[in-house]
Amino acid sequence: MQPEGPYRFTHLLGGSPVGKAWAAIDEQGRFVSVAVLDATVAAAPGWREAFAEVANALAQSPDGPPITYADFSAAAPWVAYAAEAGPAPEKLFRALGVEYQPVPAAPRPVSAPPQPVSGVPQPVSGVPQPVSGVPQPVSGVPQPVSGAPQPVVDMPHAPWAVQSAAIPNQPPAHPVSAAPVSSAPASPAGHDGAPTPATVSGPPADVPPFDPYAAPVRRIKPSAPPKRRTGLWAGVAALALVAVVGGGAGIYALSSDEPDEPDTPPTATSSGFPAATPLAPGLKPWAQAALRSPEERALAVAGPSMVFVEVMFTGYVRNKAGGALLDKAPVTFSRRCSGVVVQHEGYVLSNSQCVQPTPDVLVGGALNAVANRLVAEGSLQAKDISTYTRSRLSTSVLTGANAGDQPETRLYGQLNIAKGEVTDSPAIAGTVVRALPIEAGNVALIKLEQKNLPTSELNTSASVSPDTSLLVLGYGTTDTSFRAATYTVVSKTVTVTGIDSSTPLNPYRINEDLGLYSRGGIAIDPSGRVVGMLDNDVLRPDKANRLVVPVSAMTALLQAAGVTNALGKADNQYRSGLDAYFAGDESTAIARFDEAARNSPTNLLAQSYRQAAVDSRGSGDSGGSSWAVPVIAAAGGALAVAIVVAVAMLLARRRNSRF
Repeated sequence: MQPEGPYRFTHLLGGSPVGKAWAAIDEQGRFVSVAVLDATVAAAPGWREAFAEVANALAQSPDGPPITYADFSAAAPWVAYAAEAGPAPEKLFRALGVEYQPVPAAPRPVSAPPQPVSGVPQPVSGVPQPVSGVPQPVSGVPQPVSGAPQPVVDMPHAPWAVQSAAIPNQPPAHPVSAAPVSSAPASPAGHDGAPTPATVSGPPADVPPFDPYAAPVRRIKPSAPPKRRTGLWAGVAALALVAVVGGGAGIYALSSDEPDEPDTPPTATSSGFPAATPLAPGLKPWAQAALRSPEERALAVAGPSMVFVEVMFTGYVRNKAGGALLDKAPVTFSRRCSGVVVQHEGYVLSNSQCVQPTPDVLVGGALNAVANRLVAEGSLQAKDISTYTRSRLSTSVLTGANAGDQPETRLYGQLNIAKGEVTDSPAIAGTVVRALPIEAGNVALIKLEQKNLPTSELNTSASVSPDTSLLVLGYGTTDTSFRAATYTVVSKTVTVTGIDSSTPLNPYRINEDLGLYSRGGIAIDPSGRVVGMLDNDVLRPDKANRLVVPVSAMTALLQAAGVTNALGKADNQYRSGLDAYFAGDESTAIARFDEAARNSPTNLLAQSYRQAAVDSRGSGDSGGSSWAVPVIAAAGGALAVAIVVAVAMLLARRRNSRF
């Protein structure tokens, strides 16, 4: 079985205690070599970050192998190089400070799982620079490793870990002592000519041995059975029937006071929504926090207002001097990030550099798109993409169809689960109202063309200091294909590591991030109110989204635009439903969630929590007729005693009849 991913793997090139190198072919038939970090090793602290940083550092070093494509956020992180770059994966593994063994020319049997790593990854000199090209999510700089990664005792969990040849100097697997045999009779060879398993001598275990004294007829004639007494058994059956009927009546009495609740999520007829609306919220708080905990409630409050933002740019790349076209065909590329609804009429706050990038960022994305197209056409080699982009960055400009026109810009927002390059429903078209520059907060205000959106509340009096714990939310994906990737809301508890007092905004830094697309995501307090927006930290080598812009920059932008952060009617109904649900009042919660979902159909968490309240009420004590409980208990006890007495009398009579 070939590993999953954007390449067709052909054979193993070599391996190390922490990963393997593969030869592969991409979708255009070009040969590449791929270095894959073992999933178990990637789960150990520091290794994923070290793998990403070393790859970036090598790519930026003189004569270093350029990266064709990479996914450092995958369960088994990987990075691909053009085949002509030489033994790039070997350089990467050796730069990590581990041994590397190439696969010999003659393949041998599959080796055992990876061996433990003898030490922590070695530091790389110099500051790694980001590699231009397809975005590569990197979670952060390497942290000290507390211990060596442990060997895998079973088959590797990640599809990358499938082996086709042995890695030298690793212990071989123990051979099987004998081939399995079957208890079934031998059959002719199959259609492929493979021999079938041999049969096991002797009869099957469940067949008794032959008895030479057995006879085909009975030797002793049995006596006639006694006359059956059916009268008493009929009485016992009647008593049992009375018990069943009485129990059923009691159960009906207990449940008759409560209305029937559906076992499935609300449909078009029960809640008034389009039948095609699925109950697939972008965030599942009950799966990312302890059930009924304050953390779950905080995530439930803020989760529905999260927005996946995608901006598509289309234009022509020209030389600044003279306006000559660098490529005659127009180029289209996208930028993706997160956002949050701050006003139920459709106002969203997001990241400025994502939705309205500066000219240098804009032309850099356009040049990268042009370079990738030239690679697909065969007029540029993949290893030259970075050189192509850097050499033209300062002399190029992105324009519209005419030299004086602006490039075409289209912005879309999606709530709940989102997909890339979607321009129809459920995507909502939008425009940028106003954007702050980086030094003023790097926050942008967007207006989506849809109302009654679930809204988050800003905590304007938030006080954040070092060592404060916060919940952060943003969109992320595990897909390796950028074009049609699926994005969901992810969350994480982080700690504030410090306050940057070098700027008037006083942004604060956190110890972890959510990935590349979490820019424009939010940090929330224990009540679910927003205290800041996630941004990339330009002072970090990996530019991870570990900087939090204070809520003051968000409120300043809203005031300048004349927009008020206000909850709508549906938002208050939804929060009232959450209050009732977490207090154990399921009946009130169901009613409030019904109202919230009806007034804000995009709030799928309202529908999900409504169903949770229904299920919770159905599994607990929901009241009922108080008179029915003692009556049923007394009747059931009397019937049970009567049945026991009747059976005892029947058994005594049968014993007396034998003597």
